[in-house]
Amino acid sequence: MQLPRMAKVKQHFAATALDDVEASVRQTLAAADLAGSIAAGQRIAVSSGSRGIANIPLITRTVVDCVKEAGGQPFLLPAMGSHGGANPEGQKEVLASYGITPEAMGCPVEATMDVVEVGRLADDTPVLLNRLAWEADGVVLINRIKPHTSFRGRFESGLMKMMTIGLGSHKGATIAHAQGAEGLARLIPAWGAEILAKAPICMGLAIVENAYEETLRVEALRPDQFESREPHLLEEARAAMPRIMVQGVDLLIVEEMGKNISGTGMDTNVVGRMLLPGVKEPESPGVARIVALGLTEESHGNANGVGLADIITRDLYESIDFQATYANVFTTTFLNRANIPVIMDSDRQAIEAAIDVQRLEHPERARVVRIKNTLDIGEIELSETLLREIANHPDLQQVGELMDMRFDEQGRLR
Repeated sequence: MQLPRMAKVKQHFAATALDDVEASVRQTLAAADLAGSIAAGQRIAVSSGSRGIANIPLITRTVVDCVKEAGGQPFLLPAMGSHGGANPEGQKEVLASYGITPEAMGCPVEATMDVVEVGRLADDTPVLLNRLAWEADGVVLINRIKPHTSFRGRFESGLMKMMTIGLGSHKGATIAHAQGAEGLARLIPAWGAEILAKAPICMGLAIVENAYEETLRVEALRPDQFESREPHLLEEARAAMPRIMVQGVDLLIVEEMGKNISGTGMDTNVVGRMLLPGVKEPESPGVARIVALGLTEESHGNANGVGLADIITRDLYESIDFQATYANVFTTTFLNRANIPVIMDSDRQAIEAAIDVQRLEHPERARVVRIKNTLDIGEIELSETLLREIANHPDLQQVGELMDMRFDEQGRLR
């Protein structure tokens, strides 16, 4: 099969970012009076999630240092629901993979799957909270605010969701996800409000990133600010998030997917595919077929989201830890996202099959986009047909020559 020629293209997004992340974290924590919310000798849990967030070791260490300077005794607490195999040691390993270790952070990491029921919602849903968070004298949440990959609401990924699903541990996450994609949008505000009313939450540090995975904003929120301020930060994050700036794609080649990239391995907002009952499919970028070539090491075998692809490689398939993957999807209840796509032995075979199945009259003219992953799309590759269409696009710039797709002897895409 004659495959389309490809060329590198830069996508230009707004590049505003913080010059000094540590100083910005210190400044916003001081402005929110972190020191005034901590008494000398208090044990303060500093939450840490399971996502690859820009500068997260630096941000977390700075929060830990500020807690110490206020007289508190900080410890790190994984707030990641069922991730890390839904067990304490697995969650510690996830944090360690991001550089969040006792040695690097200067405080212990404590983890448990035990939860405490702190209240009930109007419909009698139990509100659960990680036991270590409940027993702490205070909790400082750290999380990135961004559009979620499975639902739309006033609160999506962020501090409120971390209190609901992250600090709900495996049991709480299971209860929350049983509501389904649409139900999460209703549950998170109610559950979060109950936690704020009953638990010792003393502060949240909200992080917003730009399209280049750089820290755009850090903002410390007092508990009484969570419900009013987080929706505004979500809209800022939505406007800043990366996207593929072409429309109508025959084939999207994703070199790597993984939990450190997105909760769904590939960000559904970028690939334009949700595959959830009752959730409207995104209109952009209008992708017909997706090929995923590999799974990141940082995923520890968790291939949640693999079902978003149409075709995967044998390398990716053999990287899957089904126990970890199934623990994730049993919690979310979105089982189809762990469905195994068609498996091809090499990158070349996967790409050729994805084009061939569309029965295009001229395969060499296929509208193909190649990305490293859904976080790193500042530079992508476009096929010749798409290049002609974007010639006058103000935010797209061709930076490489048109070249044939190159493969090694094993059929791996170079």
